[in-house]
Amino acid sequence: MKRERRCHSIEKSLDFYQNVLGFSPIRRPHSLNFPGAWLFNYGIGIHLLQSDDHCNPTVRVINPKDNHISFQCENMATVERRLKEMQIELVKNTVVEGGITVDQLFFHDPDGLMIEICDCDNLPIVPINRDFSNQCCPRVDSNL
Repeated sequence: MKRERRCHSIEKSLDFYQNVLGFSPIRRPHSLNFPGAWLFNYGIGIHLLQSDDHCNPTVRVINPKDNHISFQCENMATVERRLKEMQIELVKNTVVEGGITVDQLFFHDPDGLMIEICDCDNLPIVPINRDFSNQCCPRVDSNL
């Protein structure tokens, strides 16, 4: 999976994705003659592209229902402590399903993209009944 991000500052975004989320910079083709950087970890590649728009990103309220990307982690307390040490504003949320608790942390990258860190692997993966999936997505072939 690859995710492209336009950013106002390659340096700030590189610092964030390396030091907050643990991505590593990887070689970017020299034939790309515009500012950018490539990072990789967790089976995900992130391509940072310098935005031509030089205004600062709009400060947005952290809303867990807003568009976001999510990463799982093994130690929520360590992540939360690290975010607070770095003075990154965050919102905590807890979801309880069938007696299982999932903790979530939501925060923004330097350009306002919402990030979620969770211990979602606590939840079992339960397939949806095929009849139900056909009702909500008629293109799904229930004969598979």
